[in-house]
Amino acid sequence: MTLLIERVAFDAPNPQQDGYGGTVEAWSDPASAYECRADFHFLRGGETVTAARLASRQPMIVRIRASTAARQITPEWRMRDLRTGRIYNVRTIEPTRDRQFIEMMVEGGVAT
Repeated sequence: MTLLIERVAFDAPNPQQDGYGGTVEAWSDPASAYECRADFHFLRGGETVTAARLASRQPMIVRIRASTAARQITPEWRMRDLRTGRIYNVRTIEPTRDRQFIEMMVEGGVAT
């Protein structure tokens, strides 16, 4: 049973002109972000996870309910925890076998 007790928002990349012919990285307006409920599963063990923690990064699996809007999320997007304000980079995205949920590996503590 999945308890979707966390509240998250996903922001799409939205590059902006910097006035000098280049672009700067920006994110979609928070009002247009995709918000939903989620379940967090913090990863433990393994050399990769231990090394990430030593570097102050926090990898975890996030499960959200599958929907048309949720299927638009790509690894270029970022996730915001609406309770803590912490920002995570989306690394991988996989639907579950029953296709009712989408699981993502996200990582906090890294530059977006």
